[in-house]
Amino acid sequence: MTPREQTIERPTSVWPWITMGVAGTVTFIASMAVGPDAVQGQLSRIMYVHVPAAWLAYLAFFVTMAASAMYLWRKDLAWDRRAASSAEIGVVFTGLAIGLGMIWAKPTWGVWWTWDARLTLTAIMFFVYLGYLALRRTTTDLNARAKRSAILGVLAVVQVPLVHFSVVWWRTLHQPPTLLKPEPIDMDTSMLVTLGIAVVSFTVMYVAMMFKRIELARLEDEITEMQQTADVPIAGEAVTAPALERGA
Repeated sequence: MTPREQTIERPTSVWPWITMGVAGTVTFIASMAVGPDAVQGQLSRIMYVHVPAAWLAYLAFFVTMAASAMYLWRKDLAWDRRAASSAEIGVVFTGLAIGLGMIWAKPTWGVWWTWDARLTLTAIMFFVYLGYLALRRTTTDLNARAKRSAILGVLAVVQVPLVHFSVVWWRTLHQPPTLLKPEPIDMDTSMLVTLGIAVVSFTVMYVAMMFKRIELARLEDEITEMQQTADVPIAGEAVTAPALERGA
């Protein structure tokens, strides 16, 4: 098949959309069914999205690091697509965590934003991974793009432990970690179970989003390859039939 005759196979998977809808519905129902916090009241329900969103950002960026390392080792563009897809999802959930954190901060701290260690480092992480996505737009050479992105993808993950443990290492307004901490978890059982359901639901949502985003990334790479080969002359295209003179 010649480059001009190539066609792109469109993704037809529907189950990821259904999975995302179910996971989101389960999170909503669970967060509405549990009782409000004794101190913060209804405001505490933000926690059931804010904490899972932060967890997914951590997970997504660690997957980006692992997939980037695999690309540097195997030089397989499939790993580059996994790294990029996970980074994109991680940026979305980092932005969600920041936005919900600001909504939560206003009634509890009295301000939308403060240059607290956790907030500042999270914002830096958000912009670094936006830079990772921007870096991928600087070239259409798939292998060059993958190599540059993979190096940044491996190095940038150092921000995750800095963000998570910032509330332990420095004085901060932000509360200590809720789940990932060495001390026993001090939380009402019903709230802890609800938070666990939300974290699991968001993780399932991440897997479904990854599946669809990788499908799209594969199609984008195929389109890029077709565009790069579209102007390449096909063998024999320049050969024309000789003009026969009348009466010859």
